[in-house]
Amino acid sequence: MFIQTEATPNPSTLKFLPGEPVLDLGTADFASKTAAQNSPLAQRVFQVNDVTGVFFGLDFITVTKTETADWDHMKPEILAAIMDHYQSKDPVMINQSGAINHVEHDGPDKELVDQIKELLDTRVRPAVAQDGGDITFHGFEDGIVYLHMQGACAGCPSSTMTLKMGIENLLRHYIPQVTEVRPIAA
Repeated sequence: MFIQTEATPNPSTLKFLPGEPVLDLGTADFASKTAAQNSPLAQRVFQVNDVTGVFFGLDFITVTKTETADWDHMKPEILAAIMDHYQSKDPVMINQSGAINHVEHDGPDKELVDQIKELLDTRVRPAVAQDGGDITFHGFEDGIVYLHMQGACAGCPSSTMTLKMGIENLLRHYIPQVTEVRPIAA
């Protein structure tokens, strides 16, 4: 098994590509070892010192470290944890209940929210996944779209620019009712 790694815009986050599917659907975000009880793979990665977060996409694993930790020391241990997991044939997730997707939204502006989700799914999420993260819809109120940033996007120095210059401009261009985009706290 050959696992590739890629840098992300977030210097505290590294993207691992195992060359095999990670999830069948959605994403999963684990902010602690306790939160990873549903995932044997995330539990293994959290055994590496200084790991502060693990995020799964369809075909990648994003790992976040403490600011003081050094990737040169951590990377071989993380690669070994991922390889050991895939060789064990244990499931990545015990069940998919931890998989994250957009928050459901019913109400008078449901059609508008469906357009927002469609733009996020077709234009934003694929690009953000390239950088080892994900952005999901969390709410819409008074012209403001609330988004949840995960993986490499959470805590990334350029996330504010991504939200304001990228996503907000895109949504305002296609959906004039959108006036602003804001992140929600995890």
